[in-house]
Amino acid sequence: MKTQKYIVIGGSAGSFKIIIRIIKFLPANFKKTIFLTLHRLKHVRSGFVEALSLKANIPIVEPKDKEIILTGRIYLAPANYHLYIEPTKTISLSTEELVNHSRPSIDLTFQSAAHSLKDNVAGIILSGANRDGAEGLKQIKLNGGFAIVQNPEECQVLTMPTAALKKSQTKNIYSEKQIIEFILNCK
Repeated sequence: MKTQKYIVIGGSAGSFKIIIRIIKFLPANFKKTIFLTLHRLKHVRSGFVEALSLKANIPIVEPKDKEIILTGRIYLAPANYHLYIEPTKTISLSTEELVNHSRPSIDLTFQSAAHSLKDNVAGIILSGANRDGAEGLKQIKLNGGFAIVQNPEECQVLTMPTAALKKSQTKNIYSEKQIIEFILNCK
């Protein structure tokens, strides 16, 4: 497997518990960059990063538009903003129309990662209630990246992982434990 320098994770309903577990296991010297796009309430702008940061050993930030991407960080898509990863290794934020009834859209983050990062990215789809992320995961796979879907049998809500499996045709169906091990061992 090719080296993945970047990891994009998308989730919605039922994904908060696994996100907390992933964050908790990341060591302080973690050298990769994680982009986290979660469906969240658009009017709640504070408290989420702080809640996640309580469990983290690395910085979790809601990036600003045109922020330069650094390693050893988790970039959380801000509430009510689409997060794009640019070829210049910067982040762009947008308030364009909803995609799959969502802003931030997992598809848009994943598609921009596929285009900008090519085979240097791994995409992970977690539990969720709509089909957001399925097309984006397919694009990651088509551009040489590594595509993972949380095992639907472990998900609280099956719609998102089931749609991602169907659309991307990935065979990488991982348990929560396997997802955490993959991230920790990602070379």
